[in-house]
Amino acid sequence: MRIALVILICCACLTAASAAKAEAREIRHRYGTTTIEGTPRRVVSLSFIGHDFLLALSVKPIALRFWYGDSPNGVWPWAEDALGDAEPKVLYGDIDVEDIALLKPDLIVGQWSGMTETEYRLLSRIAPTLPPARGESDYSSSWQVMTRQLGLALNRQDEATVIIQRIEDRFAAARARHPDWAGQSAVVAWPPQIGVFTSEDLRSRFLQDLGFVSPPKVDTLTTGNAFFITLPQEDLSPINGSLIVWVHTPDLAETLDGILLRKNLRAYREGREVYADFDLTAALAHSSPLSLDYALDRLIPLIAAAVDGDPSTIVPGMPIKEAKPEP
Repeated sequence: MRIALVILICCACLTAASAAKAEAREIRHRYGTTTIEGTPRRVVSLSFIGHDFLLALSVKPIALRFWYGDSPNGVWPWAEDALGDAEPKVLYGDIDVEDIALLKPDLIVGQWSGMTETEYRLLSRIAPTLPPARGESDYSSSWQVMTRQLGLALNRQDEATVIIQRIEDRFAAARARHPDWAGQSAVVAWPPQIGVFTSEDLRSRFLQDLGFVSPPKVDTLTTGNAFFITLPQEDLSPINGSLIVWVHTPDLAETLDGILLRKNLRAYREGREVYADFDLTAALAHSSPLSLDYALDRLIPLIAAAVDGDPSTIVPGMPIKEAKPEP
């Protein structure tokens, strides 16, 4: 098997050498520095969300990592037009170095992939490999950092800059329309455990980009590089703030009713809860240049309804509370 791997690596290196010429770029990351010469053409995405970023930069990967869902080719609705009629190989499960070598890539993208340093060293023998940026953990990179890193790797820096500016402008416009959101605490959570995403997670960053803040206590409860915490049902105080965005869960009404102390939360009492359905939950989880537009279009009206100051406002998607009978 080792001999076969060496042969595959040699073949892949020959393919990488044939890439179009471009000025060499050095990209610093958590495992060192990757040098990329030429313009990559055969890109493999091991990132669970990286194919979205590639497609936003008009690069169709030859293979991509499957995360979840039932979308064709592992690509969600907001990215289907960008994929077009391309049919990338869909990679399932853990990173398989030999399988990747067979694809003869000239760039391997591993941001948001959980790639270990050992895997990085092996993959780097096949083609230039891009793990998370320096100072970032497996899943802490912002969408801006990932877009910028990919733009540099693909020799598409100008395109990446334009994409980042356009989306940041959309967030800025939303903040300008809703100045009252600034400084209000908000969380993205899933019932019934309760799971809550920390301030470094892409879902929480989305709310922060709208002006909200992540409750500090949530981050103090994390351990290691965890990007979420699980709260005991008897203490929901870390999320007792201005807004809760509940991510997709089957049987929503029944599941939420199973949270015994939910009725003590401000978000419940004042109608400040939002429900993200299956596709919207996935769009927030990807937080890519393609899915962010989808999420902004759908989530902003829901948040506006939830935090309008009127508890009687119906927030689409949330179960309607039954009126209490008169005594």
